[in-house]
Amino acid sequence: MSQTEKTIATAPRNSKDITQWDIETDIAIIGFGGAGASAAIEAADAGSKVCIFEVASASGGSTALSSAEIYMGGNGGTPVQQACGYHDDTENMINYLKACFGNQADEEKIRHYCENSIAHYNWLTGHGVPFKMSELKERAIMALTDDCLLFTGNEKAYPFTEHATPVPRGHNLEIEGDNGGPLLMKILTEAVVARGVDIHYDSRALTLITNDSGDVEGVVVRIDQQEKTVRARKGVILCAGGFCMNEEMVRKYAPTFDCGLIPIGNPGDNGSGILMGMGVGAGTTNMHECFVSLPYYPPASLTYGILVNDKAQRFINEDCYHGRVGYNALMAHKNSSRVYFITDVEGYGDYEKMSYLGATVAGTGDSIEELEQELALPESSLEQTVTNYNKHAENGKDPYFHKHEAWLRPIKPPYVALDCTLGRGPFYPFFTLGGLDTRPTGEVLSPEGKVIRGLYAAGRTTAGLPRTAAGYASGMSVGDVTYFGRLAGKAAAEA
Repeated sequence: MSQTEKTIATAPRNSKDITQWDIETDIAIIGFGGAGASAAIEAADAGSKVCIFEVASASGGSTALSSAEIYMGGNGGTPVQQACGYHDDTENMINYLKACFGNQADEEKIRHYCENSIAHYNWLTGHGVPFKMSELKERAIMALTDDCLLFTGNEKAYPFTEHATPVPRGHNLEIEGDNGGPLLMKILTEAVVARGVDIHYDSRALTLITNDSGDVEGVVVRIDQQEKTVRARKGVILCAGGFCMNEEMVRKYAPTFDCGLIPIGNPGDNGSGILMGMGVGAGTTNMHECFVSLPYYPPASLTYGILVNDKAQRFINEDCYHGRVGYNALMAHKNSSRVYFITDVEGYGDYEKMSYLGATVAGTGDSIEELEQELALPESSLEQTVTNYNKHAENGKDPYFHKHEAWLRPIKPPYVALDCTLGRGPFYPFFTLGGLDTRPTGEVLSPEGKVIRGLYAAGRTTAGLPRTAAGYASGMSVGDVTYFGRLAGKAAAEA
């Protein structure tokens, strides 16, 4: 290869052209976030020599940026669930996750995850991950106390209550504030280092190396501005994140979400791992889907309000998880120029002190008619919606969207409207949920479903457990990346 020819992710090298291997190992792991760390621990424990190549100057990835709730349950319940008085049947957990993702669900991964969830809990605690035997009962996006257990999804909301008994499965680490991600990665990093794993920071994976049969034999990395060839005798594990930071890929593969949303993740979420896999013939799945959120709680009191479009029509039961609400708000924007959150002074509550939403007050009124005029809604439209909603709420009913009675009460004057329109101030974060098609064991598949020998993947480089924002729950991603990262590490070590 000439020095002037650029190495690109989708153009793999052939091993017969490699005259010298600069680095040799059993397993090369690309990315040192939650997935890469978990894979490295399991591979090293299985007796393999492991090298990690991380583009950043430290471990962490998107896992370190998260709150690190971990979604676990089934099997009668984790020790925390049982201590808090919950029994969680495995089939109940499976039914819930299948309801979350419908025909986009990977039922094999769901069952594998649920049936082994307690073992994963034990693996985490065995490495020193701390969980307090307590529950946070308030409606919250994350636990800012050191309490552990909380409802982090749509478990208590319609239509999911039609499919599964509500059980909380979000496990927050025993640490105050939004500090779970850094603590989890600190613990996993220490475990990786203790096993003597060879870690290369500031190293960018460029492309894979295959033989004439298409088997993956290594990877090309750039270290200190020099390209290095890495021989991986047992395999390469791609744990390089998603593609929310790659505008071109989002526009091409997930155009519904190419609309001014705010990408959340780390700079390495540029799709490089996915592109490298595609370059050696890997199939992809679920690439069109992303997580998106409208973080309208806290304060939890806003849940008593209603979301409406520019015709003053509701479109969601507002007691859902903020991701499901965000997805439906995004869909509402397709046929609506505005989205408003209608509440009252009591519901507005502590919004100015504790909200993540960032929405501005679009209007106020001592009557619905006055608020309706301020928002320039069609005449009598908001009055009809609120009057109808209040009539049913008085009786603890929501016949149109089935909001739970715990969050039903009439909205009373004076009224407040928050402008939740995309592009007018509110925070709409997103990240991708699609990637390489894999078995639960991390083996990467071709579009025809054939295993690509020597190639494994985990984390957001794959399409894992969570498949849609409409069914997402906090903790599913960290649960997914750590659990399936472990399986990929084991499978590669056994190759």
